Amino acid sequence: MLVLTSIWTTILLAAAVALGPLATDMYLPALPSMGANLNAGTDQIQLTLSIYMAGFAIAQLVCGPLADRFGRKPIMIGGFILFALASLGCALATSIDTLLLCRFLQALGGSAGPVLGRAAIRDIYTPREAARIMALLASIMALAPAVAPTLGGLLLGGFGWSSIFLALGIYSLVMALVIAFGIPEPLAPAHRQSLRPGHLLRNYRSIALDPSFVGYTLTNSLVFGGLFAFLSGSSFVLIDFLGVKAEHFGFYFASIVAGYILGNLTAMRLGRRLLPDQILLRGLMIATVGGTLMALLAWEKHFSVAAVMLPQAVFMIGVGMVLPQTMAGALANFPTMAGSASALFGCVQMAVAAAIGMLVGHLHTGTSLVMALTIASCGIAALIAYLALVQRFPARGFGTAEPSVSSG
Repeated sequence: MLVLTSIWTTILLAAAVALGPLATDMYLPALPSMGANLNAGTDQIQLTLSIYMAGFAIAQLVCGPLADRFGRKPIMIGGFILFALASLGCALATSIDTLLLCRFLQALGGSAGPVLGRAAIRDIYTPREAARIMALLASIMALAPAVAPTLGGLLLGGFGWSSIFLALGIYSLVMALVIAFGIPEPLAPAHRQSLRPGHLLRNYRSIALDPSFVGYTLTNSLVFGGLFAFLSGSSFVLIDFLGVKAEHFGFYFASIVAGYILGNLTAMRLGRRLLPDQILLRGLMIATVGGTLMALLAWEKHFSVAAVMLPQAVFMIGVGMVLPQTMAGALANFPTMAGSASALFGCVQMAVAAAIGMLVGHLHTGTSLVMALTIASCGIAALIAYLALVQRFPARGFGTAEPSVSSG
């Protein structure tokens, strides 16, 4: 097996965490054709994204404590197997109701990768090191959404939308084998937690009442909500409204992934001389500029692919700088219950994303205006959350001032 601090361990963890974005991004080009095939409206098809996020949020509250008790590896392996079975159900679905059910089950299994990947990084590294490693992990993981829509478009054109879910199921089985035989268990025996309900409630209460955790989690969730607003609306805006071919959707999508990777790499470079919260503020300002620019263009009825993709690429540079810092910051104060902290963090993140996705689907008017206004609002709200909470209650070693002591 690999050494936990090896770069290959980070790469394999990134591949495991990538199951989450693969499950959302790979079938984006197929959303319009799935709606026609299953006789479902735009709001119903977009609900397959939101129901996934809702299931993701719920499942993390369970798999986090289980992983704090039994270790990261067995929970991840079990989750990937469930994901594979649910993917087969998605591929065989003949109605929108069946597809929604299987997407929910997919989320229950798929949640194990991201929540436990974050926890494993916290198990292995110190909080400051974890911020840098998460930026590296995010850069590697970004390869998944870079190629996923293109691959999904090719599978859609050659074999139909069901083949996308079959490919996802195969990937999850491969990752179950990789985790089982390639990575040591990162959770130290001394850090294993009890599963007694009272103990779990005390843990979650301690985490939820920590102002530092609340600040980083809310900032992350709002920025991620802006990203999810784009994921929820982009295929309908680009394919249905702006006339982009489904098989070409992935090439346009790759431009925003490039922005995300640039943000990750910038965060890694700045991490050598700046504190994480200083990087976080710069990223939020960039994201707010990108989202606001897209909203202004849409408000003035400048409808074009460039008017959507260029501002979103700027927004994604900010997202790439923000997400690693907020993930590491939210978990920094909880070294002995990183699984539970990561679970609550992910639950809030996905719940906010699901709500924003449903909002975009419900209010969609056929243009890019609703999506653009939502993205801009998320960027502005995230910046406000940072100024109101994170600046006042930075994680240990993250802020410019001496950090406050928090329980954990």
